[in-house]
Amino acid sequence: MHLRRTVIHCRNPLLSRITSLLLNPRRIPFSSSTPPKPPTTTTEWTDDIEYLDESGSLLFSGKGVRPVDPSIDGPAVPDSAAASKIAETVNRWRWGPDMESRLDNLHFPPKPSHVHRALLHIDDLDSSMGLFRWARRQDWYSPSADTYSFLFDKMDREGDYDGVQSLFDELIDDNDTRPFPFSASNRAVRSLVRAGRLEVSFCCFKKMHEKFGVESLEAKTLNSLIELFLNRGLHYKAFEIYEVMEASKISPEAEVYELMIPCLAKSGRLDAALKMFDEMKMRGVRPSLAVFTSMVDSLGKAGRLDASKRVYDEMGVHGYRPSVTMYASLIESFVKAGKLDSAMRVWDEMKSSGFRPNFALCTLVVESHAKSGKLERAMSIFSEMEKAGFLPTPSTYSCLLEMHASTGQVDSAMKIYNSMMGLGLKPGLNTYTSLLMVLANKKLIDVAAKVLLEMSSVGYPVDVYASDVLMVYIKDGSVDLALRWLRFMGSSGIRTNNFIIRQLFESCMKSGLYESAKPLLVTYVNSSGNVDLVLYTSILAHLVRCQEENSERHIMSILGATKHKAHSFMCGLFTGPERRNKPVLTFVREFFQGIDHEAEEGPARYFINVLLNYLVLMGQLNRARCVWKVAYENKLFPKAIVFDEHIAWSLDVRNLSVGAALIAVVHTLHRFRKRMLYYGVVPRRIKLVTGSTLKVVVAEMLSSVDSPFEVSKVVLRSPGDSVLEWFKKPIVQQFLLNEIPSRGDVLMHKLNVLFPSSVPEVRSLYPPKPWSVHRAI
Repeated sequence: MHLRRTVIHCRNPLLSRITSLLLNPRRIPFSSSTPPKPPTTTTEWTDDIEYLDESGSLLFSGKGVRPVDPSIDGPAVPDSAAASKIAETVNRWRWGPDMESRLDNLHFPPKPSHVHRALLHIDDLDSSMGLFRWARRQDWYSPSADTYSFLFDKMDREGDYDGVQSLFDELIDDNDTRPFPFSASNRAVRSLVRAGRLEVSFCCFKKMHEKFGVESLEAKTLNSLIELFLNRGLHYKAFEIYEVMEASKISPEAEVYELMIPCLAKSGRLDAALKMFDEMKMRGVRPSLAVFTSMVDSLGKAGRLDASKRVYDEMGVHGYRPSVTMYASLIESFVKAGKLDSAMRVWDEMKSSGFRPNFALCTLVVESHAKSGKLERAMSIFSEMEKAGFLPTPSTYSCLLEMHASTGQVDSAMKIYNSMMGLGLKPGLNTYTSLLMVLANKKLIDVAAKVLLEMSSVGYPVDVYASDVLMVYIKDGSVDLALRWLRFMGSSGIRTNNFIIRQLFESCMKSGLYESAKPLLVTYVNSSGNVDLVLYTSILAHLVRCQEENSERHIMSILGATKHKAHSFMCGLFTGPERRNKPVLTFVREFFQGIDHEAEEGPARYFINVLLNYLVLMGQLNRARCVWKVAYENKLFPKAIVFDEHIAWSLDVRNLSVGAALIAVVHTLHRFRKRMLYYGVVPRRIKLVTGSTLKVVVAEMLSSVDSPFEVSKVVLRSPGDSVLEWFKKPIVQQFLLNEIPSRGDVLMHKLNVLFPSSVPEVRSLYPPKPWSVHRAI
């Protein structure tokens, strides 16, 4: 049966329920949590049915039976009763399937406010979270910021910080929560901060900042984060959070200022520390003494002394009295910057304030004044330090001693040294070295020996430092003191090296102490010292310059003690051909073949110069000409003779000794003569380049046979034709071949008169030695 229009007045809720059952017997009432289902009857309603209440207001209009609405059809339940019912259900059944089943079959429709009020009456955290999880699955539920805050606080009280992290992650990931409860999320971060969860709290902070920006973060949260990381020493993390705080224009709290400024200062970010320091004062926050101390200390250590002094002066304006630590820091900063006058002003201010400088500060001031050369001030503070009962450290003593030694104040240095030894303090190695050097320079050899023995007794190696003292005497030319010190070293079992032995030997040779020189050379040779050609030649040079027969014998014995191959050559050169079993020229060539011309080219030239000097003095001109000829053949003097075809022939003797120059001139002119007479080659001119030193000697030698050479500044020159006519004279031929004994006697007499005195640059010649010297070699 189809009804056109049916109007049902529901004057009584119970009557309305009965009417709906009569109209549709198969329909089952819906519970509060079960959604209405379409009628299972096949009878379709064609007319609209209107359900009215007692006042005639429309409750429902539609085809068929309307769903049951407990809020209308059942008795109304107050919010407090609904919340109590929910809390009672949860407390009774706890968390689990039973509790959720009871909650699904409540006889009233719950609201989000009921859930929040029920949570306030549930003590168990698991039950509270069970109710919250159940409500989150309902379509009608949307949690409020107060609910999240309540749960975060409850977890914080219970110590369930893993739950706080989990709930925070759900809150961040839930995109349906609108508006986002920023206060609750900040509360969660602060809870993690209080728990000391560094990584977790910083991670939560980063999530909020990246997703919602700086506006989502509260000042209290940022301050607590900064304070946590600063207290844990993670300054770089705190600085990162502080940058976010600056971007959000949030001012730090006073506690954060107190922690942040010292951390910025100690980490080297002084400009940021000063900026925050000024900002702190502008906000009316009074800096603490710790802040002032850290700023003064950090600025001073960084060398920003003006800023450090400014902060130091501001501290008095705020009513703070500088501490001993601040005084010490400021003094130390001025001292290290070299501003001793400013440091001493603060020092005097510190003492006038009643503070007593500590041991470290006294030591620093004393040593800084000593190193700056202000020894009087240093000794004054040092005396005050001793009167105050401070026992100076070895470094302080050493500093004072070294500075007195460096200025040559031997008496003061020895006084400090004796005080140091009297107190049983062990001087450092540098202290001993400085004291030994000043004693050596002052030639106090006995005191230096005493200090060296004391140095050895405390365990320091003394060989090197004893050798250093020996070198001081050698360089100073005090050969007698050097020999005396060497004897002391030998008696004490202290050894030196071959280099110093050689230096002392050469000093003895220069001073004419040949008797003392020979034992040194023997020691040098027995210690595997290298007697090279230079050393042997230097000894031979002393023999050339020697004028006393007794000294010559000593030098001869020294030459033999060298055991150098050049000495065997010298001995063989002066023996007769019957003992050599070979001509002189061959003997000389064999000797020069054994010389390494690449390594010993310079020493070989030096040896040739001195040897030719000696041979000329001994009257061995033929042997000298052989030596020069072989030397020229071995290209030891490659640019001495130059043939420029028909234009010019020249001989350069500027780098030769006197004897070598004379032999070279005679031998070379003989070669020129043979070339001009036998081969008919006549140059335009012939030059003898002598230099200013040898010019007179060569000119006087050639003048004895009326040479055509004209003397200029450094050259003897003549036209080739004139020299050719001169070469044709028999006396010139005999002179060049050295065949006129009478002429040789005259020539040698002139040479003995004209040879210059002994100077290092010129290997001079002296009158010929008697044949006894020849036999001694």
